[in-house]
Amino acid sequence: MDSTIATIALPVALGIIMLGLGLSLTVADFTRLLRLPGTVALILGCQIVLLPLFCFGMVLLFEPAPELAVGMMLLAASPGGTTASLYSYLFRGNVALNISLTALNSLTAMITLPIITNLAIGYFMGDGTTLGLQFDKVLQVFAVILVPVAVGMTVRARAEAFARRMEQPVKIASVLVLLGVIIAAILQELDNIGDYIVAVGAMVLIFNVVSLALGYWVPRIIGTGRPEAIASCMEIGLHNTTLSLAIALSPALLGNTQIAVPSAVYGVLMFFTAAVAGVLVSRRAARDEVRAAQPD
Repeated sequence: MDSTIATIALPVALGIIMLGLGLSLTVADFTRLLRLPGTVALILGCQIVLLPLFCFGMVLLFEPAPELAVGMMLLAASPGGTTASLYSYLFRGNVALNISLTALNSLTAMITLPIITNLAIGYFMGDGTTLGLQFDKVLQVFAVILVPVAVGMTVRARAEAFARRMEQPVKIASVLVLLGVIIAAILQELDNIGDYIVAVGAMVLIFNVVSLALGYWVPRIIGTGRPEAIASCMEIGLHNTTLSLAIALSPALLGNTQIAVPSAVYGVLMFFTAAVAGVLVSRRAARDEVRAAQPD
């Protein structure tokens, strides 16, 4: 992988995305979580516990190359991405919950992501005594997350009208930069892309579909409202692939192109699967509204 992409383009993309998140955040977004403790705990439990466990079992079943296995676990350990808020908005989810969860997930992942990834590296690639992803290095990556968020929140607090005007342009810029990074990475690995898709395509698709399904149905089963379930669906189903790519490709962290492959494939695939999930949920909501309107 070109070192320019790994050391410059990915941190820039991540910084722009997190700046956009900060522009849309207020302190009230965090205090709002206190009114939904059960929903928040359930979503975090799915994100932190259920998905890594499911991914680990799937990796054992498919038996990919060790680097790809670590890449899958890194992806599973990554927090929800800011794209979740966009899809939640499009399909009538609780966007405020998405914004708050993305921020909380990003903070929680500072602890959980290194633990899960280190365990995966030790299990699949070594004897567990020499691990390539250290906490101090991960803190450097999360500084790229927290500083832009803090800047964005400060701008929002002091110049709300300006922040609101900039939200959409920054979101568009972040998507374009992320797509550019993914396309550049794919082009550089064009000779191997077919093999990569064969190696991880099925795993990535299954993982993505299960993530979206768990995100929606687990909250619904316990009676959570549909807007909150849609927010959960997108939050759990759309991982922060910019972060996982940055960790996998950065020479200061893992510096391994193969580990980045699952995140690169997922980063393209999730836009389509999330759209399908949103359409299905919207149709179900429309049918339920029609039934509710019919007289008994």
